[in-house]
Order: sequence, then C-alpha cells, then structure tokens
Amino acid sequence: IDACDKQKGSVANTIKAGLVKYQAVKAEGFSSEDATETIHKEIEEVTSLEMPMLEKNLTIISTLVSLGTLAGLLGTVTGMIKAFAGLAGGGGADSAELANGISEALINTATGISTSALAIIVYNFFTSKIDTLTYSIDEAANTIVNTYRRFKGSVK
Repeated sequence: IDACDKQKGSVANTIKAGLVKYQAVKAEGFSSEDATETIHKEIEEVTSLEMPMLEKNLTIISTLVSLGTLAGLLGTVTGMIKAFAGLAGGGGADSAELANGISEALINTATGISTSALAIIVYNFFTSKIDTLTYSIDEAANTIVNTYRRFKGSVK
C-alpha cells in the first residue's frame, strides 16, 4: 500500500483500493467466495472511476482530427471560389488568378489532411497507452483476487 502511495496514478490507485479491501475482508472474516467477490467489485468500481481520468484528453485529440479535416475542406472551398471568381470576373481566363486559387485550395487540403493524420497518430498512441494501463489494472486485480483465493484470507 505504501508503494502505491509513492507511485501514484491510476494503476496504483486501483491496486491500493484492492489491497485495502483485501485487508478489510481478511479482518472481517468473510467467506472465501464473498471476499473474492467483494475485492473484485471494489477494484472494478475504482477502475470505472479512474478510466475517465485516463480518457479525459482524448476528446480534444479526437476533435482536432475532425477540425483538421474540416479546416482543410473549408480552405479548399474558399480557394476554389477564389479561382472561379477570377475566371468569371474578367470574362476571360486569367491563368495566374486561376492557378493562385487552385494553389490555395490544394495547400489548405494538404494542411487539413496533415493535421488530421498527425492527430490520428497521437490519438492512437494514447489510446494504446490507456489500453495497456487497463490491461495492467486487470492483471493486478486478478492477482489480488487469486492470491486471496489461494490463501483464503489465512495469511496475516
């Protein structure tokens, strides 16, 4: 429990809650099956409270993915409007003005795609980290419950 206090973080908080509950069920003399169920429920409850903390910034990254794409699309549309306005304005095709508008559209498209791609990579990186932490929490929970089952609360 002291190691969990020093470590901090979601995994440590969850393990600490499981160990504290482990000690409580040993002291209260629960039956083995009731004790393991109680410990497991405590760990699940703490895990469900910790998950939003782990995922809180993923919404921002997910929003950046969408906004990058939309900003690129908006830039594309405005660039094409500029290109067609130049084409329609003078009665004849001004190739420089047309090329400038198309260039603006393509630059905005590339920027939007690049921003979205980078945000997707970051999002997937952090999602993978959260999955790894969740797996660690599950493994620790199973270890605590299985240890209690093995010793049936007899170890002091």
